[in-house]
Parts: sequence; structure tokens; C-alpha cells
Amino acid sequence: MDIRKVFGANVRSYRLAAGLSQEAVAVRMGADRAYISAIERGLQNFTLLSIWEIAQALSVRPADLVMEPAPKSKS
Repeated sequence: MDIRKVFGANVRSYRLAAGLSQEAVAVRMGADRAYISAIERGLQNFTLLSIWEIAQALSVRPADLVMEPAPKSKS
């Protein structure tokens, strides 16, 4: 899976769980809302510094944002 898609999906998931808008995350980072939107859609390349800043804005560990979701078990 493309790491940009994994990262973007995780950012969106944690952002929604925190009840934050893209704008709120962007303000916490000092970035533009469009940047967060592009990240969540897997369109934006990001740096280690970006990972750190987003993790801080969402109050999660940086590693949480790059982990692929566990495979769903079949019942």
C-alpha cells in the first residue's frame, strides 16, 4: 500500500476521533487547510518534520500515523 494513502487515512481517522476539523489541525501546525486535505487524500508528500507536527497537533505518536491497519479477521 502507498505510504501516502496509509498516512492520510490515519491522519483523517485520528483527526475525526479527536473531533477536529482540517482547519483546526492546520492552525495547530501553522499550515494551510488545503495541505491537510491533500495529506488525507494521499496526494501530498510529507517530511519527518511534517509527521512530527501532525502527530503533535493530533496528540498521537508519530508511529501511529505510519502504521498500516491490521488486517480484518474473517468470522
